[in-house]
Amino acid sequence: MAKIKIPYSKKHLEIDIPDYNLSAILESKTHIFKPKICQEEIIHQALDNPIGSASLEELVKGKKNMVIITSDHTRPVPSKITMPILLKRIRNANPDIDIKILIATGFHRPTTKEEMIQKFGQKIVDQEVIINHLSEDESSVVRVGTLPSGGELWLNKLAMETELLISEGFIEPHFFAGFSGGRKSVLPGVAAAKTVLANHCSEFIASEYARTGVTKNNPIHMDMLYAAKQANLAFILNVVINSEKEVINAFAGDSQLAHEEGCKFVMELACVQAVKADIVISSNGGYPLDQNIYQSVKGMTAAEATCKEGGVIIMVSACNDGHGGKSFYDNMANASSPREVLDRVFKVERTKTVPDQWEFQILARILDKHTVILVTDMCDPEIICNMHIQHAFTLDEALQKAFQLKGKNATITVIPDGVSVVIK
Repeated sequence: MAKIKIPYSKKHLEIDIPDYNLSAILESKTHIFKPKICQEEIIHQALDNPIGSASLEELVKGKKNMVIITSDHTRPVPSKITMPILLKRIRNANPDIDIKILIATGFHRPTTKEEMIQKFGQKIVDQEVIINHLSEDESSVVRVGTLPSGGELWLNKLAMETELLISEGFIEPHFFAGFSGGRKSVLPGVAAAKTVLANHCSEFIASEYARTGVTKNNPIHMDMLYAAKQANLAFILNVVINSEKEVINAFAGDSQLAHEEGCKFVMELACVQAVKADIVISSNGGYPLDQNIYQSVKGMTAAEATCKEGGVIIMVSACNDGHGGKSFYDNMANASSPREVLDRVFKVERTKTVPDQWEFQILARILDKHTVILVTDMCDPEIICNMHIQHAFTLDEALQKAFQLKGKNATITVIPDGVSVVIK
């Protein structure tokens, strides 16, 4: 009997799986990677050795103002560690520079003050100018050009008008952009809603290259690279974290070159071989990525990559913030089936993408071939069931439901952290 821990909110759930059922446990090596130096030293070392770029200190010299793009409340970027280091090094080099911190909300809701305090710490929230990007506020964005895909590129005015634009973030596998981090801080991070919608169109989401761990020929990634260049994103600090949200490596420098090096490192640790099974258990790695159903689709895609067609995906995710998007919820709940959602979304033109379309398209793709059981005691079951997902309050309850569907001898693959792996 195997006892396996699955991240859930800010704790773990345990499940006992009979040995004769268990096919594999798929985990990223990021969780066992042991750096030889502490987190702060890792970050300083990256900043001391920028990739393809002058140092941060050289870049800020002579500048009157700058903007630091940072991730929002849905991303576990350890800003309590990274941001103080960035601010100190910047001000040591240029004490008088005006710094604004711009939260890359993308298409998400604004980050609350309480979430800012949790993310940055009280001191930074009290002393620094922190601004939420609002993608639907047309007065806060400016047209920059046209994306390779043909969509209009509108970006935050603060980002475009500053003398120096840099960003902090983290790199992990991403279910349609290939990897997070780097260029994503600009698009979708500080892009207008219309730009995000064009980039996330159904045609691109359906591309065989818009998958976890893939950037080559990925149309979504190519748009994002273009946006970062047009924004003159001059420097990035991107970290790689383990399951405890601790920094295990960092990459700094040119927004494309440093990011590519970071992606190589993550790929070496995160890539695992698929082990097909009747039942696959996955998660979103716990808080903060498992706050809603919207974000939880990411962990489901990992399970999708190793689940037999017609199999059962058990998704462990708190979803304490509900569905995560009205359009996401409505388009699933108002459809008679996931197939209806897919048939409808494939007819939507690239320039007429609707909010959250990419998320309900991917969820419908998964549900069209698999039964999904969402495990949570923090979300209204009615919301879950309305979206064509089954609900269970506990892992044991979900497993019993899965056995009823696939039989007591069903094979099981477990992915304790579905957002940390690239399944090939």
